[in-house]
Amino acid sequence: MNKPFFLASENTFARRLLGNAGITVDVMAADLDDRALEAPLEETGASAEDVALVLVEAKATEASGRQPGLLFLGCEQVFSLDDEILHVPANMEEARRRLLLLSGKTHQIHVAVVLARDGQVLWRHAGVASITLLKLDPGFIGRYMAQVGADGLQSANLCRVDGEGIQLVDRIEGDFLTAAGVPMLPLLAELRRIGAVDF
Repeated sequence: MNKPFFLASENTFARRLLGNAGITVDVMAADLDDRALEAPLEETGASAEDVALVLVEAKATEASGRQPGLLFLGCEQVFSLDDEILHVPANMEEARRRLLLLSGKTHQIHVAVVLARDGQVLWRHAGVASITLLKLDPGFIGRYMAQVGADGLQSANLCRVDGEGIQLVDRIEGDFLTAAGVPMLPLLAELRRIGAVDF
């Protein structure tokens, strides 16, 4: 059993991975615009890790500040290729172009997680994993996108490594769970430490 806590954003990766670990969370999303938060950071050349941390802290503190006494988890993923931040494709055509761009290359997923209560950060962690895609031909990309459909548009790299996206991957360097979207082991350790989960 776990004591009630809440996600500060509609993060399907976090809900799925926590659910797989036997932890149920509800969503009370922060009312913030990601792009508005990111734009000034990108103009100043902030790193992908810094962007992930700013986004997650803003969401977790905003959401927890509106719900006194409740524990909130914020979790944000920011993808980068050669230090350029990649955003979620707007449509299937942009998604195909993105996979052609990433084909045969190594990109990074930067994941930041925060626990917050009453508008204050209690704990933060940032992790990174490198994902190298296979060389992908346009025909394979077209078949893959037809198979995963709009679900594939949930992440900037278009390949959920804990699902069908693993078919696109040549290798992963770093923690697999971070590559899947949440650094679960340090998060679970902290949740146990503060008594939010009792196993």
